[in-house]
Amino acid sequence: MLQAVVTIARDAGLRPIIAVVPSGLDLPEDVVTIRNDQPGRGVSRSLQLGIEGVPPGVSATVVLLGDQPNLPVASVRAIMAARGTHPIVAASAKGLLQPPILIERSAFEVVQELSGDIGLREIVRGRPELVRGVSLEALPPDIDTPADLELL
Repeated sequence: MLQAVVTIARDAGLRPIIAVVPSGLDLPEDVVTIRNDQPGRGVSRSLQLGIEGVPPGVSATVVLLGDQPNLPVASVRAIMAARGTHPIVAASAKGLLQPPILIERSAFEVVQELSGDIGLREIVRGRPELVRGVSLEALPPDIDTPADLELL
């Protein structure tokens, strides 16, 4: 699944591609791999490690989820094209803000506010003044269980 998300990132023109993964997971050489050896600290830890790994010259990052291998490249490009009026741009589907999410460097500090298993959905839904929503018809479901994977 993660390889499919890496391909989505490549096809959308994202560079560098940074993946936060547990030890033992190999990724292509062109992917910057950041190891999260404390997954028990929750999704917030992975987000923080990823943001910390963004090189200084990069002005924004797009956060893609490793469990969304069917995300259309067009959705990522729509998020990127909406930059400019707010420091965070998020997909909006069925009235809910959700990933993929673009974060300008000026808003990287909001990721440091997270703890435990709290992700960006909570930030974008709780801080609407920071967020521009980009309406997308529908986003593919996350693959969270073996049954979800079978449906894929």
